[in-house]
Amino acid sequence: MRVLVTGGAGYIGSITAALLRARGDTVAVLDNFWRGHRAAIPADVPVYDVDLRDAAATRAAVQAMRPDAVLHFAAATLVPESVRDPARYFGINVGGAIQLLEAMRAEGVERLVFSSTAAVYGEPERLPIREDDPKRPINPYGQSKWMVEQMLAASAAAYGLRYAALRYFNVAGAALGLGEDHDPETHVIPLALLTVLGRRDAFAIFGDDYPTPDGTAIRDYVHVLDLADAHLCALDRLDASLGPLNLGTRDGASVRQIVAAVERVAGRPLPVRIAPRRAGDPPALIADATRAREILGWEPTRSSLDEMVGSSCDWFRTHPRGYGSGDDR
Repeated sequence: MRVLVTGGAGYIGSITAALLRARGDTVAVLDNFWRGHRAAIPADVPVYDVDLRDAAATRAAVQAMRPDAVLHFAAATLVPESVRDPARYFGINVGGAIQLLEAMRAEGVERLVFSSTAAVYGEPERLPIREDDPKRPINPYGQSKWMVEQMLAASAAAYGLRYAALRYFNVAGAALGLGEDHDPETHVIPLALLTVLGRRDAFAIFGDDYPTPDGTAIRDYVHVLDLADAHLCALDRLDASLGPLNLGTRDGASVRQIVAAVERVAGRPLPVRIAPRRAGDPPALIADATRAREILGWEPTRSSLDEMVGSSCDWFRTHPRGYGSGDDR
């Protein structure tokens, strides 16, 4: 299969592209390298250095690659930034998706797997969260992703688009020589590891008085390889639209459990400071991924906390400057 991966220079996109190549698919990457890394893409993979908001360039890339399907990861993804600069988020996430869908329709590409988010739910009414629960995003990032999901559903009804919208909760881990290299870094596990490895002064726990067993917030984490596998499973089942699918483990881990795992893996204490709760942070977010299991046959087999933390720790130890390290060039 010929697959165009937008955002293929990013964390999840690059690992998914590597899995596609490993199974024999023909892959090309579309990325403007705003926050992605050229070093995450093998030298023999065709790259289209394109901003999706550029309609002509996006159409030209799709026309040149002539893919059978598109995996759409490219997006702006930082919640606080989306609050400060909503125009950028709607422009990139919604505007870019419009141009991609128009290019696909013009070139007769009918299959798309979309990287969505649990942020479409906002503050949930119940746990675990199901796909048909209310969508009440509380920030422009979540709003933009929900808008794209609605666009996909309308395109399926009007034009015959076959799509899956995979709603991520939290992703962690490293694989295949690829890992997280974000600027700024906002994810809990990388922040904890960078601290325990001496590259940050202290790890902040935002709130230790939640109504949870240890007082810290609980989130559902999935290993990046399990997440990438879900994209391949969805791609292979797009004979018809699959709609939205949650990706999670249903177990969840608290921030203090992450601290303990980081200390276990690193073999040293993690400097911690307690900070006030952040506005809008619910006590727990846990996915009901029953649909993904039933429809995709997907099981997260690598998503133990120690495996995710351990693989990430290995990545940060061997890539002290991320993709700027000498062994990535």
